[in-house]
Amino acid sequence: MMPLMAYIALSAGLAAIGAYGLLVSRNAIKVLMCIELLLNAGNLNLVAFSTYYHDATGYVLTVFSIALAAAEAAVGLSILIVLFRLKGRMDLTLLDLLKG
Repeated sequence: MMPLMAYIALSAGLAAIGAYGLLVSRNAIKVLMCIELLLNAGNLNLVAFSTYYHDATGYVLTVFSIALAAAEAAVGLSILIVLFRLKGRMDLTLLDLLKG
């Protein structure tokens, strides 16, 4: 069995990649993927600590987090489809066009 610090280091790496991509990228699909990486880093921590402390709470929270991520992806992709239909590209600088 791997030590807990290995899971924490992997989770920190995933979170760092996700945060970097979130801050640097202007493509909306990349931003959604980076948000998913951040959520998966949190899920990895929940499962690792749940396994380490022999408690099922982390597993339950992970299932809820995955359901929340699916809903977030559906809403985000629908907004991006509207943006693409209006302007023909998915640049995040165009999101102010959807205000009204």
